[in-house]
Amino acid sequence: MTETIPADRCRLVLIAPSAPDAADAEERVSAALAGGDVASLILPAYDLDEASFQRRAERLTPLVQERGVAVVIAGEPRIASRVKADGIHVEASKAELANTIHKYQDRMMVGCGGVKTRDDALELGETQPDYMFFGRFGYDTKPEPHPRNLGLGAWWSEMIELPCIVLGGADISSVEAVAATGAEFVALSSAVFAAGVDPAEAVRRANSILDAKAPRFEG
Repeated sequence: MTETIPADRCRLVLIAPSAPDAADAEERVSAALAGGDVASLILPAYDLDEASFQRRAERLTPLVQERGVAVVIAGEPRIASRVKADGIHVEASKAELANTIHKYQDRMMVGCGGVKTRDDALELGETQPDYMFFGRFGYDTKPEPHPRNLGLGAWWSEMIELPCIVLGGADISSVEAVAATGAEFVALSSAVFAAGVDPAEAVRRANSILDAKAPRFEG
């Protein structure tokens, strides 16, 4: 986390691009982080094998952390531990999630994804992860956020104290709809990292919209 963060409103979480060229991915992530406030970066494996994913995580993690941004590794607790990431993103059964929390939460945050219904969210939330994620990596293909994710985010934010992240759409302006749900974080990927997009400008614009439009949290 950076020290100059406006903690009283919805903040950005970036989902790293799936670019096959590691250097290109690093360049785009670096550019995005130069654009303004980002709370964390989630790094999925996409289609990389374990060794390739670890190499990418080893390169990206220090680059991101030196900017004061948390790194969350998706799906690979051992890699998260090896590269000294700040967190693990888990999409698994309640039992697997609980086991990961038991093994790793004293060293790093453990977040939960893969939620499709309120019942799923409540069941998985009983394990006390550090956050709940509403959305699916790679499914931010439309300009606006998915209505189901917005609905889950609004319901969760009203009912549960545990923070949530809601996936935005392919348009930067989608951060406003996510912030309106009361979610603590809005996740962006294609809106920042799609071909032809200036990552730094996208992050600047997203923060500008959140500064102007996002509801302020009490306390």
